[in-house]
Amino acid sequence: MDVVHSEKRLYLVFEYLDLDLKKHMDSCPEFGKDPRMIKTFLYQILRGVAYCHSHRVLHRDLKPQNLLIDRRTNALKLADFGLARAFGIPVRTFTHEVLRITKFVVVTLWYRAPEILLGSRHYSTPVDVWSVGCIFAEMVNQRPLFPGDSEIDELFKIFRILGTPNEDTWPGVTSLPDFKSSFPKWPFKDLATVVPNLESTGIDLLS
Repeated sequence: MDVVHSEKRLYLVFEYLDLDLKKHMDSCPEFGKDPRMIKTFLYQILRGVAYCHSHRVLHRDLKPQNLLIDRRTNALKLADFGLARAFGIPVRTFTHEVLRITKFVVVTLWYRAPEILLGSRHYSTPVDVWSVGCIFAEMVNQRPLFPGDSEIDELFKIFRILGTPNEDTWPGVTSLPDFKSSFPKWPFKDLATVVPNLESTGIDLLS
């Protein structure tokens, strides 16, 4: 809403919003049973992410705590662009930065894309889309989809549901720095059993 310059500092002034999506879900036990509101929020998240991507910006830290809500209008807005980067910056220069900053922030780990967990140094917009999918499932289930407590635990929680990737399901995955051929081989689970309250069109979107 405003930009304030003060000698060596630059202040960005934003509108006041009541709460974030995490607090909203915690305060509304029946939220997961309200498909209209879930669709309303998901649509706004996707519109916001699409806007960022169309302007060549990766958010890289999408999670319920970074989605702010105006409880009067149910408007939802993306926040906390502290880890965001423009596409034009070489990915190699900031991959390790995000891992270093978020290494001990477990909640961010839950929404981190598998290619980053597997050490990829070249990633793009799909890392944000992955986070949106995790948030979508969390809104429906009222709990995180992949609540890992370490990077390897996070990977294994993903694999237990989506199956352990291989060259057939994910070409090039075995060449990623942190992929191990010794990973346990889990089969793909039917997402309808993972997010049982989601209708078939929602399952298709989540897939």
